Amino acid sequence: MNKVAISIVLTAALLTACGKSGSSMDHSSNSGTSGSTNNAAQGNMAGMDHSGMAKEAGSNQAGNVQAQFKLAGDKTMPNQDTTISIKIQDKDGKPIDKFDTVHEKQMHFIIVSKDLSFFNHIHPDYKGKGEFTVTTQFPTAGEFKVIADITPTGMGAMSKSQWITVQGNAPSAKAIEPDATLTKVVDGKEVTLSIDHLMAGMELNLNFNIKDAQSKQPVTDLQPYLGAVGHVVILTQDAENYLHVHPTDEKASGPDAKFMTTFPHSGVYKIWGQFQKNGKVFTVPFVVKVP
Repeated sequence: MNKVAISIVLTAALLTACGKSGSSMDHSSNSGTSGSTNNAAQGNMAGMDHSGMAKEAGSNQAGNVQAQFKLAGDKTMPNQDTTISIKIQDKDGKPIDKFDTVHEKQMHFIIVSKDLSFFNHIHPDYKGKGEFTVTTQFPTAGEFKVIADITPTGMGAMSKSQWITVQGNAPSAKAIEPDATLTKVVDGKEVTLSIDHLMAGMELNLNFNIKDAQSKQPVTDLQPYLGAVGHVVILTQDAENYLHVHPTDEKASGPDAKFMTTFPHSGVYKIWGQFQKNGKVFTVPFVVKVP
């Protein structure tokens, strides 16, 4: 593991994918009960699924793009502002300076802890000449994966990722166990996830049904979050395979938010569904075992 103070050139990635800085939003979650999201080519993206298999993914030009991550300061410490710069370059090291705006942002940035208990999705500011910056905080010491989701103009959606280390004594890892029930209460909302046929390698539907936790009345006034009713981010247990999924009906407002995806192989996956109501984004986590 390279020290986080040095620049890291990425040669591996998940698939696509954000702290605080200027106008950037911060929706972080230690337990998965509040958080935020990502994308890949604005327009007709209903039901889009961007998946990575421990390699650069997205367009066939992803191999021509590299990213350098640099964390400011000699050491990155928990609960302290950390500025991260991300430089996007071509294979010859020249800056790539034009990016499509996808779901309202030019870059979506996902941060997860190694045990997936912490999740954050923020949006770095574009400084020009291929450089993005964002300031955020890491909640604990330990290893974190950062995922930058971009669409260089004319090159298609892709993502770059890297593990980094936050200094200090890391807490014990939390077990990633499949949920016994796919109903969670988050921020006063009762959310039930249903999957029509849970199986690897097969296209399937995810449906998030959202009710008021006290009255049990359907929630029908979800607000657009980054241009859609919701977003779903999925990672394998080892964080090496990443899916970012968009709703099949982006203009829906509840109580159902429907998505379509394919789990690439059997195993344990963590799913974060992200939605907005009354101006507040809430994230609902689930863990499933895919046969």
